[in-house]
Amino acid sequence: MKKGFPVLAICRGIQVLNVAAGGNLYQDLGQQRDNALNHYQDAPRWHPTHRVKIDRGSVLFDVIGKEKIKVNSLHHQNVMDVGKGFEVTARSSDGLAEAIEHKEATFQLGLQWHPEAMVGRDENSYLIFSRFVEAAEG
Repeated sequence: MKKGFPVLAICRGIQVLNVAAGGNLYQDLGQQRDNALNHYQDAPRWHPTHRVKIDRGSVLFDVIGKEKIKVNSLHHQNVMDVGKGFEVTARSSDGLAEAIEHKEATFQLGLQWHPEAMVGRDENSYLIFSRFVEAAEG
């Protein structure tokens, strides 16, 4: 993948992005992680159900401007070992990766949650998509 090409990879997208870069996944959180939160919520898709801590100095922190946010969660797989060139920049309270970013690219961001389902109700989601569009317009 070209470093200058903007990417916003959501849910399965973060998983594909990670594997394409040589990383791997937890195939089933319920079976592989005893301490995992419920990452497949019963609430509506737009409803935030757990907290995420974002690393200061990350692109995601720069976009949102907050260290802690609440997100929705609709997955049973997750990034385990991060792929080459990427780093985990946000985690849930159970330690699972919620965001990865390419270390050298301007905007290559993978998110485990679904900001598209929250965009009309959540300022953070709006900010993420706005920055992605800015990056794409170049």
